[in-house]
Parts: sequence; structure tokens; C-alpha cells
Amino acid sequence: MSSSRSPLRILAPEASGPAIVRELSRRRFLSLAALAGGATVLAACSPAGSGSPAPQATGGTLEDNLSVYTWGDYDSPDVVSAFTAELGPKVTLDSYSSNEELIAKLIAAKGTSGYDIVVPTGVFIPQMIENGLLTEFNKDLLPNLSNMDPAYLGRAWDPGNDYSVCKAWGTTGFVYDKTVITRELATWNDFFDAAQNEASGKTSMSDDPAGIIGSYFWANDLDWNTTDPDELEACRVFLVEQIAPHISAFDSYPGTNAIPQGTQVLMQAWNGDARLGLLESSEPERWQWVLPGPQTELWMDNWAIAAGAPHPEAAHAFINFSMSPESLGLNLDYIGYNVGGQGQEQTAVESGLELTDLIFFTPEQLETMHEQELNDSQTVRVEIWNEMKAAAGA
Repeated sequence: MSSSRSPLRILAPEASGPAIVRELSRRRFLSLAALAGGATVLAACSPAGSGSPAPQATGGTLEDNLSVYTWGDYDSPDVVSAFTAELGPKVTLDSYSSNEELIAKLIAAKGTSGYDIVVPTGVFIPQMIENGLLTEFNKDLLPNLSNMDPAYLGRAWDPGNDYSVCKAWGTTGFVYDKTVITRELATWNDFFDAAQNEASGKTSMSDDPAGIIGSYFWANDLDWNTTDPDELEACRVFLVEQIAPHISAFDSYPGTNAIPQGTQVLMQAWNGDARLGLLESSEPERWQWVLPGPQTELWMDNWAIAAGAPHPEAAHAFINFSMSPESLGLNLDYIGYNVGGQGQEQTAVESGLELTDLIFFTPEQLETMHEQELNDSQTVRVEIWNEMKAAAGA
């Protein structure tokens, strides 16, 4: 994104400003992981303090393997294959659908997950650091940090980029089948209305509590970070009792199958995944992407290294490799999200990259996007998510 469109005012404030991330107690953080499916015994776990200290990267010989635990289809195969061809380590990619799933896995493993690189959303990073789930970078091994746009560095959750650096950022909207829904949909209220009518039984929502719970508050133009019990209860009643019976799937990646195969009529989707689906569809004119009003989400995912990473040298090398200009360009093209590299919007437009309006956003659009905060309502939100999935018609 060009400097004239810097989203600094929209993204989390700098460390010198008021932090939006509220502290969670260790007990609250662990109960969140338990609700998301973590191990039964969590209170005693301390990844940073269990077993022998994890090896630290010093710039030595790269290990033979690298394990990355990330969001689905989130890395260009060309970047992964080039990394192995040029530097040696073989890369294994595993995926998750929510930050809660990631956190539960890391907590249960107590520093022995076997994963090297993880990709958490920014708002979760302070608590992951506090609970010993991440390893501090050796930034001497990350010279390609210089290729990143300063707008995406020094975020409030990690102002020194000591544990994390922007991998990609985006937003949440929806895609609908214009051959079935023949009216124009423009808002989250339109989404919910269509879900209960033309798209009933053919609607999917993300398998992620942030987007599901957020959509209710966005539709009603309310603060989606509220802790008000009455507002959260109203959200629960609406989603569980009114919307869930019409939902046929919880799918964080409809662009992979549902859009190309036409198996759903209405799909909540992240912008990059929606773009992938439109590009893969044999009938792209059939589908309409909507960045819905009056509000929606803004998120940033981040490269980080898991506590106990067995291959720390390879982990640093891969993150640094991914921040080269060539890799940034390949990843932007492949995943369809802004990956935070300097000058990428102009380059993408000049090169004729398709559907750049699903990657880069205007100042007016950015004004409608708001980040999630972690607060004392998070446990309730995960409970609503689980209750809605249990009540769904899927």
C-alpha cells in the first residue's frame, strides 16, 4: 500500500499511543484454549519452562527440515520450493482455522509441538509471549526486514518486532451467487437476510469465532469489542436461535472448493480467499464479492517462531526468505492479501495483477474496518461460537 494510503490510523496504534490490547490473566488465556479444544490439564503448563531450553538461532548451519503451522493455503508454492532449492530445508505445512485452535495446540504441547513457525493474528501475540508460546527473534538473521513498509512494523502488540513481523493483513466480507440471489447485497444485514431466505441451507460462515461473533455487531453498527453482557446475550440469541439453523457449513476457506465448485450460495470470506475462489472459478461472473457495511474487520497475521522450535536456524531463514522482494511479490499474487512489502500496490497495478481491489483498499474503505481486542468477553465469545456450531443445520 502506498504511503498516501497508509492504514496507520486504522491498524493498532503505535506503542507510544494508547494500546488497544487489554491484558488477559493467564487463567483467562488458558480457559480460552480449553474452550477451543485444548488439553484437559492446562493450568500447570509452561512451555518456556518445561524440559531443556530450546536451541536458539545463531546463524549456523541450517537444519534439514522446517515445520510451519499456519492458515490454509497461505504460502506461494513457488516461494516454498525456491526456499528448499536455494537453501536446503524441506518445508512441511500444516493448517488451522482459528487462532484459538493454534493456541490450544501450542499450550497442550508444552513447547514440544514440533512446529517451528506459526502465524498468529496480532491481537493474540502479547498473551502468547506472556505464556511462553513464542521464541524471540535473532533479528541479525532477518536483514530483509528492510523490505517491509514501516506502516506494518512496530505494531502495539510487539512494538520492537522482537517476536513477530507482518505476514499479511486483510478483512472479512462475503461472496454470493448472483444466479440465485438476484438482488444486490451490500451490508451484513443483507447477508443475514439472504441467509434466512434465498440462501437458507446453502450458507457458510468462517470457522472462526472472531468473524462469526463480529458479524452480528458489524451488522448493527455496534462496537464489536463490547464486554456488555446484555449485548453479548443478544448476539448469542440471534446467531444461535435465528441464524444457525440456516447455516450449512463452517468453512474458513470457501475459495478453495466452495466457490469454484459452486457448493454454497452465500459465503462469509476473507478477502484474499474470496479472490482465490473468483480466480479459480470457471464462472467468475456468477459471483459477487462484497465488502459489507456499515462496519467490518481488519486483521494482521504475523510470522513468529514457536517456543521449542526444533529447527530455529531454518525458521529464521524461511521468514527472512519470505521477506525478499521476489517472495513478497509471489505471496501477494498467490494469497491475495497485502503482505506488507514496500511499494507493492503500485507494482501490482502496473503489472496487471487481477482483482487488486480485493487486495488494496481505499481510505474510505479502511475507515469501516476495525480490529479485534482481547478482553474479558473472549471466553463468552468462544462459547457462542461453539453453541452456534452445535445448533447449525450443517
